[in-house]
Amino acid sequence: MTQASPERLVLFIDAQNFYNWARRAFFTNADAHFYGQVNPVEVGNLICARTASQVTPELHQVRVYTGRPDATKEPKTYAAHLKQCSVWEKAGVKVIHRALRYPADWPIAKAEEKGIDVAIAIDFVALAADGAYDIGVIASSDSDLVPALEFVTRRFSGSIRVAVVAWTSPRTRNRLSIPGGNVWCHWLNRDDYDTVADLTDYNR
Repeated sequence: MTQASPERLVLFIDAQNFYNWARRAFFTNADAHFYGQVNPVEVGNLICARTASQVTPELHQVRVYTGRPDATKEPKTYAAHLKQCSVWEKAGVKVIHRALRYPADWPIAKAEEKGIDVAIAIDFVALAADGAYDIGVIASSDSDLVPALEFVTRRFSGSIRVAVVAWTSPRTRNRLSIPGGNVWCHWLNRDDYDTVADLTDYNR
């Protein structure tokens, strides 16, 4: 009997959102800033191992979406960001970045990410339409991604599977879902975090 080919899994990581929710779930503001960081490929490997399938899915691609600091306004943060992105890219991750927006009263007010959710939503839908994945997984709790999740779930029902990833702890349990839909969630606890953690201080 011929063995079935593994399904292609693509993981879409909303870097800042995924980091922030890990901090809320497991850490406090007193903990070093690198607690909450993850190794994107290890997250992908963990999700593949936990995805129900006749054959363990192939981690076809990991896509990380991140805001990029301004080199003139925040040179140290910019340099650390480039280091982190370089590590990701050397591991085979596709990094999609958008410039941070700096409000008029910065640095009193923090710089903000703009367009990250739109970039994820467009790619999630476009790659599904192109047949670029069999399983699409979003690692984010940003509710702005619900329409894209809903579209792919309903338009490609029967040909593409979708899932989400979220952190769970006694302190928080927040995930993406769609009205009237049944989207599988890979809940990751503290032990899972420790498995995929990246505790590198890229500021050094």
